[in-house]
Amino acid sequence: MVLTLTLICAGASAAVGVIYAVTKAPIEAAATAKTNKAIEAVVPSFNNNPSDDVMTVASEQGSEPSKVYIAKKDGDIVGYAIESKTTKGFGGAFIIMVGFTPDGAVYNTSVISHSETPGLGAKITDGSGKFIQQWKGKNLLDGSVKTAVRKDGGDIDAITASTITSRAFCDAMERAAKVFDNITESN
Repeated sequence: MVLTLTLICAGASAAVGVIYAVTKAPIEAAATAKTNKAIEAVVPSFNNNPSDDVMTVASEQGSEPSKVYIAKKDGDIVGYAIESKTTKGFGGAFIIMVGFTPDGAVYNTSVISHSETPGLGAKITDGSGKFIQQWKGKNLLDGSVKTAVRKDGGDIDAITASTITSRAFCDAMERAAKVFDNITESN
């Protein structure tokens, strides 16, 4: 019986290893394509490959670093796409891509992954919706915008019936703004 179970486990392990080896490259290619699509959606038009020009920057000392993709047109920086993660969502963690122009204004945002409730919290993925549109053009660093929902004394209109998701999105935006601030301070 031990020999039979050992052979079954060895066979199953080998099958899993082969499946992993076969699917690893396509999964990585799909993830890169999703990231590139998010970058294109959040920064002005560019002609470099931001995935080749990436750096990691922490929002605060001791925090998990974020990936920063630099978009350039003819060698000049036209924007920064910052991948920001929060664990405060209603459905758990989610990742967004936030695009900043070189002067610090939010160009656009895009949701890379989330587990929010369909029909409610998932409205963060609606790029043409009021919630996402209210971020465009705002400078989150100059003190003109308090990055919190109105219910908490901030300047952001929450998604109806999705205050937790809206607060989490504000947290992710705040983290992205701190990362951008760290980039501009070091340059």
